[in-house]
Amino acid sequence: MMQQNIGRLHVYTGNGKGKTTAALGLAVRAACADISVYIGQFMKGSDYSELSLPEHFPDLITIEQYGTPTLICKGEEPSIEDLKAAAEGLQRLQSVLQTGRYGLIIADELNVAVHMGLIAEADVLKLLDMRPPGIELVLTGRYAPESFIELADLVTEMKEVKHYYLSEGLQARKGIEF
Repeated sequence: MMQQNIGRLHVYTGNGKGKTTAALGLAVRAACADISVYIGQFMKGSDYSELSLPEHFPDLITIEQYGTPTLICKGEEPSIEDLKAAAEGLQRLQSVLQTGRYGLIIADELNVAVHMGLIAEADVLKLLDMRPPGIELVLTGRYAPESFIELADLVTEMKEVKHYYLSEGLQARKGIEF
């Protein structure tokens, strides 16, 4: 017997490939079951293949980006634009959670945004605390804080064992990595 309306908190983290991909797979599965999906992408502000999902699932999948086209690397100071985009994304997530319109909400790369200092961990914890009971919420990205892991109902850690970026020097490919 399937239990409905019991939203869970998922965390997909780790240094391996597949965190966003797993969340997108869940989004497609939910949309195929007529569950509305919201995807907020933090730290992403350029063209990714998944941005066409709303065309394939009109009225079921919404994607918004909260980042700039420039990638922030470890050790770099985020720009004012990066900080503004992340703050806007967090505010948007708060409002989306309260609408009741979406059964699945994905905060893509939110863990990294916290790690890079774009968003305060305490602010995300407040967001998690306000999540209505029937909403499935997924947080993706490396460096998930221990507090997110402790609160989560499901945690998956992607572990890199071997990657062609390193072994072959292969660059990101459209439709596979972006």
